[in-house]
Amino acid sequence: MDSLASLLEGPRAHRAFLLRAVFDPPWCVQVRDRAPLTVLCALRDTTWITPEDQGQDQDPVRIDAGDIAVVRGPAPYRVGSGTGVPVQVVVHPGDVTTTPEGEGLCEQLDLGVRTWGSGPDGAAELLIGTYHVDGEVSGRLLRALPQVLVLREADWDCPLLPLVAEEIGKDQPGQNVVLDRLLDLLLIAVLRAWFARPEARAPAWYRAQADPVVGRALRLLHEDPAHPWTVAALAARAGVSRAAFAQRFATLVGRPPMAYLTDWRLALAADLLREPAATLDAVARRVGYGSGFALSTAFKRERGISPSLHRRNAG
Repeated sequence: MDSLASLLEGPRAHRAFLLRAVFDPPWCVQVRDRAPLTVLCALRDTTWITPEDQGQDQDPVRIDAGDIAVVRGPAPYRVGSGTGVPVQVVVHPGDVTTTPEGEGLCEQLDLGVRTWGSGPDGAAELLIGTYHVDGEVSGRLLRALPQVLVLREADWDCPLLPLVAEEIGKDQPGQNVVLDRLLDLLLIAVLRAWFARPEARAPAWYRAQADPVVGRALRLLHEDPAHPWTVAALAARAGVSRAAFAQRFATLVGRPPMAYLTDWRLALAADLLREPAATLDAVARRVGYGSGFALSTAFKRERGISPSLHRRNAG
């Protein structure tokens, strides 16, 4: 398993909020659902995405038919036919929709199976897939993305978009699972295409996967983090000397091999601790620590809090 595959295990869709939105201009929706990740695909007309995070320096982004955007939350943003159109609909956590004054709109905007908007024949049509995920592992991926990234139709070739558009309106047995997996595939295709672009400034862990030595080591660490890895063992598997491997890994990844492994193990542990039934000893064994005490010591040393406090805060 490579680094991207490992990180994508976090934002895997499970009964994701996926629908078709249809509007006639002028229209504007303010999204305040605090979702960590949303995929927006323009099928008809022009749509503007306007970030509202005061801490980000990103201008409104235009997407045309065939373009696809990924919006990183949880900061609010607006989607509409123009940048100056007043907000007409607000999307809250739990996929609740209201007017800006708080009047409910869920029933009024319902247009049938996974279809939502002002009318079925609106000029603007979007496919929207929202991931409600939260965790340390997926957070590493999200932090590598701008608040809004866009792939233009002319810049990538992906057959998944028409398939998603066809499947989204079906109401058949198992349809939620089909849509979840299609959304996962679409997201993976978008991220691979995005990280391949020079302007993406892909993180070091992603670029290092292309290296024949370090990339192999990264795959080993991600496939089996519980293995008692050493620098010498990784160097031997990569076919180079210990010193050459350690220097090459630190140069390309930005961290020494064992420091990277510790970060990865603790990120996995932090997510596993969210599971109420998971004991500290069981989590420790899954991520490569001999006991709950050893994991607790490393967790507090690296993160400044105990696993039990982390679990309470995450709950």
